[in-house]
Amino acid sequence: MICYEYPLSERVRTLLRLEDMFDKVRYFAAQEDSQQHHAALLALFEILEVASRADLKSDLLQELERQRQGLELLRSNPAISEQRLNQVLAEIARCMANIHGIPGKLGQHLRDNEWLMAIKQRTNIPGGACEFDLPAYHYWLHLPVVRRQDEIGEWLTPMLPIYDGLSVVLKLLRESGKPTHHIAFAGAYQQMLAGKSAQMLRINLRRELPCAPEISANKYALNIRFMSLGKGRPRLCESDIEFELTFCNL
Repeated sequence: MICYEYPLSERVRTLLRLEDMFDKVRYFAAQEDSQQHHAALLALFEILEVASRADLKSDLLQELERQRQGLELLRSNPAISEQRLNQVLAEIARCMANIHGIPGKLGQHLRDNEWLMAIKQRTNIPGGACEFDLPAYHYWLHLPVVRRQDEIGEWLTPMLPIYDGLSVVLKLLRESGKPTHHIAFAGAYQQMLAGKSAQMLRINLRRELPCAPEISANKYALNIRFMSLGKGRPRLCESDIEFELTFCNL
């Protein structure tokens, strides 16, 4: 199955984007090739761009505190495992403490690094990071693998509390809903929401189906169109498509 996630709020949209960028930095940094380390830095710069547009620390702390308060109310529920509940609450407390420990604005240590900011500025230009544009960066890309990995780790580590915190929030969000089975007749599906609230939709689709969902939603209705994928322009699938749909809400 392939899972397609569709955010229904700006906050969730930002968290999903950050999760994707953090995952890319961690993946490429663990590799050994210099071009993969270049990709790790590009993703690191993207995190910096997103972090500069919102007060991530404050928003994430507020959301974690809201989740903590909601989970505390479940202690008297006999259907809830107290051991598992304590584990989640301890994880939330750890994440909040680590986020509180981030000094200043997120990513400030990167902004204070003139060498990195020079690279970031050049990477905004197509082909702007060539060796004749940034000879010092070209030299860095030829340093021993372990040294490059260590330095990327030094630049990433101060921001990891944000990654840990958003991972907890997104995990709770993803586990909040129950998948239901549906059929999109002739590739189209519509559901009237009738006041049903959600912060994210998850659609599971069989991997062998050569189509992808296009989703539009508001507080009144949800519309999903499954578009066929090929060499030409995507068009609405003519066959019936079976899929799983999950409404996720914290």
